[in-house]
Amino acid sequence: MLRMPSCLLKLTRLVLSHKLWILFILILVFVSFAYHKFYWGIWEHPKSRGPTYALSAENSCAHYVPPSLNIAAGPTPSTANVFFVETSEQTTPSYLFSCSVESAARTHPTSRVVVLMKGLAKGNTSLPKHWAFSLLSCFPNVEIQALDLTELFSGTPLKKWYLWPLRHWEPYFLPVLSDACRIVLMWKFGGVYLDTDFIVLKNLQNLTNSIGLQSWDELNNAFLSFKPKHKFLELCMQDFVQNYNGWVWGHQGPQLLTRVFKKWCSVETIKSMSCKDVTAL
Repeated sequence: MLRMPSCLLKLTRLVLSHKLWILFILILVFVSFAYHKFYWGIWEHPKSRGPTYALSAENSCAHYVPPSLNIAAGPTPSTANVFFVETSEQTTPSYLFSCSVESAARTHPTSRVVVLMKGLAKGNTSLPKHWAFSLLSCFPNVEIQALDLTELFSGTPLKKWYLWPLRHWEPYFLPVLSDACRIVLMWKFGGVYLDTDFIVLKNLQNLTNSIGLQSWDELNNAFLSFKPKHKFLELCMQDFVQNYNGWVWGHQGPQLLTRVFKKWCSVETIKSMSCKDVTAL
């Protein structure tokens, strides 16, 4: 009869004498593995996942765009722009992203709806073959352009901040970069800025020099509407650099706007209010 090797025998005795600890470790490993698979299943790059359903990359515009919105002449130059920004290298817009842009195009037929994407190559006139670009190109007022950050930040206090070589190693670099872009866009060009999870139901052009409240005492930068070169935005750019902290979530976004607005209005607590031509909604 074959005998179990002494090393295996000792290992078996060790396992039996520490059954609870071994069971605990196995459960911990299993939970960690399951969490890892779940987390990366949600956050994996969209290119690695198939869509839940397919849309053709070549759409018939007549099917999607009502004749009333198919304005051959395009938007009037005097109407403020509506901006969306993608600061990652992503070039495959999600369904929500596409719905946000489409809803803005439908509710602002005489405005330029500008989608700026960092992942697009500057100077390349052809867009990637993707159903979202095909759909959005049906709207004559939608413009999808490459986001040139060096050019965008030039002539502002944020140029030196952006060019610092170690900036990309900060934990919240992409959200902070998005925070910076929207402030500079509003200061340089004016108009409306929206995050790409907004579904617009009504025209927003009547909201001028406005910011949204996200709580009883904090503003939010997911929606901004300003005239160009507004002093409030200039102060925001200055605060962005002077009080910069890329290691705290929201410090350069909602918290920045809140800090500046409290100084702007000389108040300790923010509520739905308007002062010095800026409104918190």
